[in-house]
Amino acid sequence: MLKISQANFLPIEKSEFPEICERKGVGHPDTVCDAVADACSRALCVYYLENYDRVYHHNVDKAALVGGTAKPEFGGGMIIQPQYFLIVGRAINQILTECGTESKLEYIPVATICIDTQRKILGDIFRNLNLNRDIQFDYAVRPGSIDLTGVFDDSHHTDDIPLSNDTSFGVGYAPYSDVEKITLEAEKLINSDKFKEKCKASGEDIKVMTERLGNKVGITVAAAMVSKYINDADEYINYTNQIKEAVLDLAAKIIPEREVICQVNVGDKVEKGILYLTITGTSAEAGDDGEVGRGNRSNGLITPCRPMSLEAVCGKNPINHVGKLYNILGTEMSREIYKRGEGDILEAHVKLLSQIGRPITDPWVNSIELIPAENINFASIEKIAKEVSEEMLSKEYFIDLRKRLIEGKVQTY
Repeated sequence: MLKISQANFLPIEKSEFPEICERKGVGHPDTVCDAVADACSRALCVYYLENYDRVYHHNVDKAALVGGTAKPEFGGGMIIQPQYFLIVGRAINQILTECGTESKLEYIPVATICIDTQRKILGDIFRNLNLNRDIQFDYAVRPGSIDLTGVFDDSHHTDDIPLSNDTSFGVGYAPYSDVEKITLEAEKLINSDKFKEKCKASGEDIKVMTERLGNKVGITVAAAMVSKYINDADEYINYTNQIKEAVLDLAAKIIPEREVICQVNVGDKVEKGILYLTITGTSAEAGDDGEVGRGNRSNGLITPCRPMSLEAVCGKNPINHVGKLYNILGTEMSREIYKRGEGDILEAHVKLLSQIGRPITDPWVNSIELIPAENINFASIEKIAKEVSEEMLSKEYFIDLRKRLIEGKVQTY
């Protein structure tokens, strides 16, 4: 059911309520779980495709990072108890193949794939985490239930229309607001290689929280600092000031009309020696735990002032799992509708509801809300939304989306 309507709410930039937005950076325990879970799904897809020319049922979307214990100090410190990473889910691990008149049972090295992927992703994220000493890796991935794998088996062929694996929904909107843009880009800047070269004591566990009331924007950054690069409190303050100035410079470039303030590590009590100091660059070394789905949505942000799904996107299979596909599609549809509006559409909002076993190209509900610019005929932008919806809910688009997801070319966290 397609329903296109004019939104009965103001654009977020004109809203009276305080706008709030958050991004958990790539080294935040929750984001690490998202990254590993999605990478494990991609790795399983690649193995299945390379060896059997199809993707088998899997969902590895229940990863957890259990925090350790550490005692950081200026110039170094000690890891007392390592972190523990566990990937949990379901995946086909045995396949019966036919060879002439005989059948052969083949085994999928799910454990090896998952453990190797965990190590690779954490090695890519953290510059100061010793993978052999500071963290332990484990997995608990089992075969899937018959009813869900049955729905999946009807959906895996390239020339088939996938059937929804669940009754679930996804949402998306466009464009980003000023607050959302600075929140996303600030974390990306702080965790960029270029910035780390300049501010080497900055760890990867970054959280950016932004609020706006009227034209005033307040940004709070929580940044795990790496102890071995810091000799005393003065150096610590110098490094945190570098982060603050970098964010303010960025804000001056991308939201120049806003009045912006930035604070870093506001929980510090320097006079008491209470500082956000870590050995590895993440709070997970000292008790902060992580879990898939507790952090950023698929557009990279946590946005309580916008439509949001609580669905954990990362780790779900890219073939027919609507919890993944409809959230990503909702965002892509919204962005394309806004883009084609060429200024005639101020905001686009999409809500997609599936029904288990129903063709994924035919949502149970497809609700699109548009905010037109002044003096714009709604029928003209309604036509744009309908065209985009038809294009993106096609079999061809889903096959392309599946391919991009497996290749890691779609933002999921």
